[in-house]
Amino acid sequence: MATYKKRGYKPTTKVEKQHDIEESSTTAEVFNTLDEGASKTEAFVEKNQKYIFIIIGVVAVVVLGTIGYREFIAGPKQTTAMNDMFQAQKYFDQATTAVEKDSLYNLALNGGEGKYGMLDIISEYSGTDAANLANYYAGTAYLRLKDYEKAVEYLSDFESDDEVLAPLAKGNIGDAFVQLNQPEDALGYYEKAANMRDNAFTTPMYLFKAGNIALDLGKASKALSYFEKIKTDYPNATEAANIDAFIGKAQVLASK
Repeated sequence: MATYKKRGYKPTTKVEKQHDIEESSTTAEVFNTLDEGASKTEAFVEKNQKYIFIIIGVVAVVVLGTIGYREFIAGPKQTTAMNDMFQAQKYFDQATTAVEKDSLYNLALNGGEGKYGMLDIISEYSGTDAANLANYYAGTAYLRLKDYEKAVEYLSDFESDDEVLAPLAKGNIGDAFVQLNQPEDALGYYEKAANMRDNAFTTPMYLFKAGNIALDLGKASKALSYFEKIKTDYPNATEAANIDAFIGKAQVLASK
C-alpha cells in the first residue's frame, strides 16, 4: 500500500534510506520507459509521416467527397430529374381518367412535346429517387397497356417504404401474373402486398385478391382465413360488403 510522506521528510534509518533509493530507481525507470516510448512514437511518425499524411488525406477526400456529392451533385440531379419527369407524370395522371388511355400511357412512357418520358428518366437519372419512382409509373403503364412482362420487370425494380405505393407495386405485379396465367406467382405477390402494410385501403384489397386466387388453386382453407380477416379487421372496407358469401363458399370447399 502506498503511504503519504510529509513535506520535508528525510529518511533516518538504513532501511528507510534503502527504500528511498529503490523507490527513486523505480520512478526513474518508469519515466525512462515513457521517454523511450515517446521517442519511438516520434521516430515512427517522423519516419512514416509521408504515409500518415497520405492516409489522412484519403480519408478527408472520401468524407468531403461524400458530403460534396450529396450537396452539389445528388441534390441538384434529383431536382432536375423531378422537373424533367413532370410532363410524363402529367400524361400518366390524365390517362387514369381518360377514355383514350393507351396513347396517354405511351406518352407517359416515351415522352412527348420534347419532354422526357418515364423510360428516359430511368435511363438518364439512374440512382435517383425520381428514377426509382419512374419505375413504378412505367411498370403500371405497361400493366394498363397489357404488356405484362414489362410490367413485372419495371415494377420489380421499384423500391419504397411508402404506406400505399409499396403494396400497390407488389399488388400490380400480382395482377400481371394473373394475366400471364401464373396464379401461384400472383398469389405470392398478393400475399406480400397484403402483409407489407396494415391500412384500410391496400390490405383488404389484396387479402380479397389473394383469397380468390387461393380458391382457384384449391387452397380453400387459406382463402377462408383471408376472407375472415377482412370481415373481422376491415368491416368498413369495400371488400367486406359481400364477404359472407365468399366465407360461405370457402367453408364449403374447405370441408370437402
